[in-house]
Amino acid sequence: MDDLTDYDTIVLAGGAARRLGGADKPALSVGGRPLLDRVLAACPDAAITVVVGPHRPTTRTVVRALEDPPGGGPLAALDAGLRHTTAPTVLVLSADLPFLTAATVYTLLAAATETAAAAAPDGASAGHDEGAPHNGAAPRDESARPGTDATRDGAMLRDASGRDQPLVAAYRAEPLRRELARVRAAHGTLAGLPLRALMNGLQLERVPDTTTTASFDCDTWEDISAARARIREHGNVLDEWITAVKAELGIELDVDTAALLDLARDAAHGVARPAAPLTTFLIGYAAGRQGRDVQELTERAAALANRWAAEAEQSAGPADAGGGTGAGTKPAE
Repeated sequence: MDDLTDYDTIVLAGGAARRLGGADKPALSVGGRPLLDRVLAACPDAAITVVVGPHRPTTRTVVRALEDPPGGGPLAALDAGLRHTTAPTVLVLSADLPFLTAATVYTLLAAATETAAAAAPDGASAGHDEGAPHNGAAPRDESARPGTDATRDGAMLRDASGRDQPLVAAYRAEPLRRELARVRAAHGTLAGLPLRALMNGLQLERVPDTTTTASFDCDTWEDISAARARIREHGNVLDEWITAVKAELGIELDVDTAALLDLARDAAHGVARPAAPLTTFLIGYAAGRQGRDVQELTERAAALANRWAAEAEQSAGPADAGGGTGAGTKPAE
């Protein structure tokens, strides 16, 4: 299997959400979908997906796990999730990332499985520069790891402000298990320890968040409100709505939004306004019922609407121009 699809996912969905007044954060809705489901949608092809935290309904089948002890913090939760994984690469995500996309996930997976030598010749540290730590992460100790001819231990997202995001990251499973064991041996437990206790022992590529939103997490009600407002912006609302509808209906169907809107416009203008929603409904019905390609069906329906409109113009043309009676008219006696 290709490296980019041979991975498992661990979603950390516990925590007290104190800044949200103790609300069940992963279950909060953004764009009509729980935050947890939005995160799960970004990694649909993971071989195993483990959700660590209290049981919640999800649109996808997942493995459930709980940290020991309950409320033991991110390292304990990560350890609990890792026990259920088998893939060589593990995607680790928090459950409050409303704008994480599959494209960002694949970028992280590609960076995690690339050799450090290929990315950073002459012993340079690939993707690493000084930045403020986030979520307890600290810059790695380069002297603690082998030279750059080895495969790196993973890749984490770095947000627009330069902060590392260790809970939006892809790790190689073996170094992750090794470092968790080292931290447990050093402290006698993983409970209550910050993420930086783990990060210092790993050689990680820093991947800039070029979208500026993939690393956006929802820690406060202000964050939730901002996320809800953003999906309703003009440039986002249609894609967000279509994605939400597909998730609600449990369908996987590629939709060319622009082509369907053009078809709806042609049907509305060339036939009648109610023809627009009815035509697009029939496209979807035929695609689902007959397993046909949406693009092909859209093009055929659009061509039909254009022929319909052209016939109407031809029929009306002579009368409008005053040069004849037009179709269906009777000559004067």
